[in-house]
Amino acid sequence: MEGIIFDVDGTLWDSTEEVARSWNQAISECTTLNRILTSEQLKKEFGKPLDEIVDNLFPELSSAQQAELTVHLYEYENLWIETAPCHIYKNVPETIQRLSTRYQLFIVSNCQSGYIEAFLKNTGLSEYITDFTCNGDTGKLKGENIQFIMERNSLKSAVYVGDTQGDADACKIADVPMVYAAYGFGNVQDPWLTIHEFDELLQIDFDSHIANQISSDYNK
Repeated sequence: MEGIIFDVDGTLWDSTEEVARSWNQAISECTTLNRILTSEQLKKEFGKPLDEIVDNLFPELSSAQQAELTVHLYEYENLWIETAPCHIYKNVPETIQRLSTRYQLFIVSNCQSGYIEAFLKNTGLSEYITDFTCNGDTGKLKGENIQFIMERNSLKSAVYVGDTQGDADACKIADVPMVYAAYGFGNVQDPWLTIHEFDELLQIDFDSHIANQISSDYNK
């Protein structure tokens, strides 16, 4: 196996508390809305397409109003996330460093442009990530972006690490196995592999698991 592709929110860190803080500031300073968002609300939305998140949280706004609000939300968010005290999951930096000696590492998220860059700046992990992309950069959803990142980097074999059923559905579209991060935000039906702490990735023999799956599929 050549590469591991990561989701961000609910997989590498939990930024919902800080994103809520930045969004509430944007709402207060840039709109007349009387709204306070919580991290729990955002946890239910993160991982979905960007326009769906805003529509779910602000259904009373027209499409044009939602689009205008989105500009402010993501501008405030990206700036704040660069240095905000977001919750990085246990052993993520150390594990990423060690995995980078074995595999090429990538990030694919449904986030806005600039968010992955802010994550990498905040965590100092840029040097270990070969490439990344997101919905905001390409206009494509996660399944297509997984395919895109593999094609751009000539990856023949990779796995995706994510935490929601949306991630699992995207992996089916991209035809890559998914490792379910059960400590994250969501639930996944019949995951390929499951981890309960991030550093469990270091113990997985991915080539063996992939070979077993191929053999099992062949014999069906």
